[in-house]
Amino acid sequence: MIDQNAARKIAEGNGFIAALDQSGGSTPKALKGYGVEEGAWSSEEEMFGLIHQMRTRIITSPAFTGDKVIGAILFERTMDGQAGGKPVPQALNERGVVPFIKIDKGLEDEKNGVQLMKPMPELDTLLARAKGLGVFGTKERSVINLANREGIAAIVKQQFEVGKQVLAAGLMPIIEPEVNIKSPERAEADQILLEELTKALDALTGDDKVMLKLSLPTQAGLFDPLVDHPRVLRVVALSGGYKRPEACVELAKNRGVIASFSRALLEDLRAQMSDDEFNASLGSAIDEIYTASTKKTA
Repeated sequence: MIDQNAARKIAEGNGFIAALDQSGGSTPKALKGYGVEEGAWSSEEEMFGLIHQMRTRIITSPAFTGDKVIGAILFERTMDGQAGGKPVPQALNERGVVPFIKIDKGLEDEKNGVQLMKPMPELDTLLARAKGLGVFGTKERSVINLANREGIAAIVKQQFEVGKQVLAAGLMPIIEPEVNIKSPERAEADQILLEELTKALDALTGDDKVMLKLSLPTQAGLFDPLVDHPRVLRVVALSGGYKRPEACVELAKNRGVIASFSRALLEDLRAQMSDDEFNASLGSAIDEIYTASTKKTA
């Protein structure tokens, strides 16, 4: 059973979802952006320890509350860790921030202009553990590089198959078919994705709903039909490589879409900052993203 209080917060809450789910491959880059160079660790365990310290600093900051951050997507190791002496999902829930977990295991090689998700053979076990820890939902990412209908249809099919498995475990799936913002066929890919997602949403049965995490479209308002679809709990947007100012400008053009930013949220934070500097910088970023999520331009 989906947690209805959390579902209501995500569906109706004013704010955005923080993406704190960098995995093994992207962790060194995230740490470098945070001011921690690669020589600062001598093992994978130490590397993950450093990224956990960064995430804990964010989660426990006085700026990071459910007033403006309504949800947070976690890496599996973060979900299993502690923040302020409490399990991370519990710490988030107590702050009014709904926890999600990244479940995909990375991407397959490109075929038909897209990269499908790698197999997830232990997904049911992970979903049960996440549910037991108080996690509300999941996030699963694939990537669209070209406007190839066969490839995009395959991505949507796989995403919804995984989404139904997540729903069966009593969790809310965030379906993330990311369109590469550097794609030479981006506008066409956006349009095909809209059509394929609409077909998949129309085919859902019972009371099933999903969330969508999408790249900001080249045509503002293109995803309005998805925002309004009765099978969609909420549409959120990734920053996709945009710097925060540009990401916020593009986000504000799209009615009903809230942020789920990672790099654009964290880009000004540094390990060397004092707590006051860190909290002020994080608070400023949160305010900027909150405004773009809740106050839309014509």
